[in-house]
Amino acid sequence: MAESRAAIYGAIAANVAIATTKFIVAGITGSSAMLSEGIHSAVDTGNGVLLLVGTKLSERPPSAEHPFGHGKELYFWSLIVAVLIFGIGGGVSFYEGIVHIRHPEPMTEVGWNLIVLGAAVLFEGISFLIALRQFRRENTGRPFWQALRTSKDPTTYTVMAEDAAALLGLVVAFAGIGASQVLHEPVWDGAASLVIGLILAGVAVLLVREARGLLIGEGIRASTARDIRALALAQPGVRTAGRPLSMYIGRDEALLTLELGFAPGLPVEAVAASIEALAREVRARYPTLKRISIQPAVAAGPDGGA
Repeated sequence: MAESRAAIYGAIAANVAIATTKFIVAGITGSSAMLSEGIHSAVDTGNGVLLLVGTKLSERPPSAEHPFGHGKELYFWSLIVAVLIFGIGGGVSFYEGIVHIRHPEPMTEVGWNLIVLGAAVLFEGISFLIALRQFRRENTGRPFWQALRTSKDPTTYTVMAEDAAALLGLVVAFAGIGASQVLHEPVWDGAASLVIGLILAGVAVLLVREARGLLIGEGIRASTARDIRALALAQPGVRTAGRPLSMYIGRDEALLTLELGFAPGLPVEAVAASIEALAREVRARYPTLKRISIQPAVAAGPDGGA
């Protein structure tokens, strides 16, 4: 858990410094793109705090009201983070861009903008590398894009997404400010703010999609379910295996239920031994499946009832 927080702490520290500097320079130069970038960094700072809150709350032990623990608390707060990125980061940046396009004003002291953008690229790059290193450490031996698609840890992929959006936004801000000066058209600064807003909105939609799937009960991958079913059918005495039912209840915890059909007349001891062996094998192969319930299928009576 401490290692997962490292990426969040790094992002918060970087964004506090960057947001303060951007707002100061935006006030001096009047740059719309710089103001949008300041809002972006301020939102990212608040998002980091919310992820820390979600991480802390998700670590609470199970209770009578929440027998499976509070792991999904982190998914809720990651959804709030995505909504804030969309509403405040993307919305305000887009609005600021429209205002600046309709009422363009020339910038002053442009050199300060370029200095701040360069420093921001450095700090955001460091934050991104910290999150990337943590992500690769947690997914050793797996292809990057596959690990990213299947990750269930919002504390890492959210920070990575925010930092990637921030770096892209800085490139857009630099291009907008540069175009405004070279072409003597302040409207390009406003256009850059619009593009930054769209970038933030796009990242937010992706994060909302991931949080939604986890909140409503996303299960393990189909390939994993097939492997587990094959393991079950390979156990002594097992004739049939139902479809594995699963659900993520935390970033590194999922539950699994499975119903097995055994050969008629098989001793109870043999049934219990097969179930225990299968549970051990599944846990060893898939450590995320910490809660496993395997039951023998109920045989149908002569009239078709149980």
